[in-house]
Amino acid sequence: MSVIIYTDGAAKGNPGNGGYGVVMIFGSHRKEISEGFVLTTNNRMELLSVIVSLENLKKEKTSAIIYSDSKYVVDSVEKKWLFGWEKKNFAKKKNSDLWIRFLKIYRKHNVKFIWIKGHANIKENERCDQLAVDAAESGNLIKDVWYENNVSNKNELF
Repeated sequence: MSVIIYTDGAAKGNPGNGGYGVVMIFGSHRKEISEGFVLTTNNRMELLSVIVSLENLKKEKTSAIIYSDSKYVVDSVEKKWLFGWEKKNFAKKKNSDLWIRFLKIYRKHNVKFIWIKGHANIKENERCDQLAVDAAESGNLIKDVWYENNVSNKNELF
C-alpha cells in the first residue's frame, strides 16, 4: 500500500509571495501541510511541496505516489533530466538548492510521480491549490532565504 500525496505550489507574482500545499493520504489517515513565503517563485513552491511531503514520511523505503500539476517537477524526475543535472553539479540550473534537498529525501523512498492537469476539478489537487494560495496570502510568511540571497538581488545595479 502506498501513501497517496497531492502537491501544489503558488506564487503571487513570479517572483512574489508564495506558498505550497500538500495533502497526504494513507488508508483512513490524512495530513495537510502548507507554508507561505515572502519572496519566491512558483516552481520553487511546486518543488518544495514535494520535498516537504517526502520529509514527512516517517519510515524509510515508504512507497509513495505523488500527484502534481507541475510539469517542471514531474518531467524533471520521470524523464531523468534531474540526474543529468546532478552529474553536472547543477551547473546553470535554477533551484539547485531544492533539487539537492529533493534528491536526498527522494532516494530514501520508493516514489512514483503522476502528472495531473491543474484546475481540473480533481478534489485533492484543488485542496492543495487552496492551501498554497491561502499560505501565500497569509500574514505569516517566512523568508525563502536561499532564493533571496542568491537570485532575487542579481538584477540590482548597486
